[in-house]
Amino acid sequence: MIFVDTSVWVAFLRGRDATLVEQMRAVLDSEEVALAAPVRIEILSGAARQDLPRLRRLLGAFALFVPTNDTWQLVDDWLDRAARSSQRFGAMDLLIGALAAEQRAALWSLDRDFERMARLGLLGRYSPPA
Repeated sequence: MIFVDTSVWVAFLRGRDATLVEQMRAVLDSEEVALAAPVRIEILSGAARQDLPRLRRLLGAFALFVPTNDTWQLVDDWLDRAARSSQRFGAMDLLIGALAAEQRAALWSLDRDFERMARLGLLGRYSPPA
């Protein structure tokens, strides 16, 4: 299972990076894509009104993961670990990362905050084949 972050979705939907588009299509074809609820919210909240129905249909094809009490506890634990390492992360990034980690899934993102989270051992990252 691969959780795809907003940054990758946006780059894919814009279609400007042919390599990323090809990599994303391969991941989509593998049927391994999972969607964190905050990613869905971020994509839809940034979309033009006329694109909303199409995006809702597209995103509706993937397993959607929502926070539970366990997710919030994991985020709290990560906040403590991050503070001990003098690190700070955005709330949505923590939530997206925690949802992926709970499923023991890799996270594909272009956001460097997730690289820092991975270095702290909080989550596993997905790197598409070149």
